[in-house]
Amino acid sequence: MDGQKDALRKRIRSALDEISPAQRIAASGQLRTRLQEHPVWKNAKSVLFFAPLANEADVWPLLEGAPAAGKDRALPRFDARQQGYVACRVQNLPGEIVTGRFGIREPSDGCPEISLHVPDLILVPGVAFDLSGHRLGRGKGFYDRLLAKARGVKCGVAFDEQIVKAVAAGTHDIRMDFILTPTRVIKT
Repeated sequence: MDGQKDALRKRIRSALDEISPAQRIAASGQLRTRLQEHPVWKNAKSVLFFAPLANEADVWPLLEGAPAAGKDRALPRFDARQQGYVACRVQNLPGEIVTGRFGIREPSDGCPEISLHVPDLILVPGVAFDLSGHRLGRGKGFYDRLLAKARGVKCGVAFDEQIVKAVAAGTHDIRMDFILTPTRVIKT
């Protein structure tokens, strides 16, 4: 199964490299609009966001605007003691964001950890997703361990190029409740 996953990661990364910066900006904007129009966003009081990497859909503007939309916001932070991610509340983005262990933006140590039962909506990055809600991550299992403890609605966030026919999934892989792309909402 690992060989299949590695081949799929390589294929999707190649497809993502073909997206121009202008296309990436436009598609990210479409995705954010689609999410803001969805009832799961409108009804969420607390959202666990992710800090997008360069090849991922940019949800950061939603994180920035969450307080104005009446939403508490949180981001994952790597906890070296637990060797995994925890959710932390963020209130002052410029002052509370640091570069974490894996080069990903995350809350500083001063941000309080919150229970994973708090967020109503969890926005989830991935390399690929299938129509059944299976997700292919980067291969270390950190997000699956985080998601296993989460209570809220799990929403995969992806470009259309990241939707595939099938993702090989193991028993530890957490399924998404739905997947959001710039052009569609996939209920799983």
